[in-house]
Amino acid sequence: MTEPMVRANETTVPVMPCVSIEETLEFYQALGFEVTYQQTRPYIYLVLEWSGFALHFGTPPKNIDPNQEDAGACLVIVDAVAPYHAEFTRAMRATYGRVLAKGRPRITRYKPGASRFTVIDPSGNSIIFIQRDEPAELEYGGSKHLTGLAKALDHARIFAEFKTDDRTALRVITTALRRHGDTAPPLEVAHALAHLIELAAALEETDGVDEWRRRLNALDITDTERHQVAEGLRDADALHLWRTEASPEAEAAGAL
Repeated sequence: MTEPMVRANETTVPVMPCVSIEETLEFYQALGFEVTYQQTRPYIYLVLEWSGFALHFGTPPKNIDPNQEDAGACLVIVDAVAPYHAEFTRAMRATYGRVLAKGRPRITRYKPGASRFTVIDPSGNSIIFIQRDEPAELEYGGSKHLTGLAKALDHARIFAEFKTDDRTALRVITTALRRHGDTAPPLEVAHALAHLIELAAALEETDGVDEWRRRLNALDITDTERHQVAEGLRDADALHLWRTEASPEAEAAGAL
């Protein structure tokens, strides 16, 4: 007797946990998603659609902690990620008056040329948008061919772009600057200081920014190298990299 053959016509539908129906609906509808199915009894089941894909949500396990941000995940493979990030940040500004870049829910930063970004929802699920032609040789653990400050910068990139952990990325660069800042090439130091300023702005923790700007402006690098430093950052102009802002005391003295 011939065994039945499995036909390759499957459809998979991952279901992510939903801790709060109200918060989930509010957030995804703010991004522009449409609710196409909603059920609360005998169990939770939601379906939200946007563009050409759908996200499904169900009843969460009893011990789930949204703060751990490890509830569930969904990969969305697209031709180009930049338009998606631009559309979601536009929707956030329209609804919330700002881009949700800190806490939960939030969207990770998108740097020019990046091949992915992540949306973290109220339940701690990660919706990861990935460019279809993302390089196969991408090293998620950091490049093995770098050393010193350059290696730390690459390591910080992994935390910031792939693990959505800006705080650890900032700590990695700060530690590396202490160890290698005196011997590293000025351009590498410039990249490190600029990334620290960018991460501090994202975390809304600006205690060290004035000192980092001062050190950045004191480096002996060319205008071309300054452009290289800025072009890898999101909203580089808004970070005011190339001028040290006067302190309130100095501004007051100048007004006398």
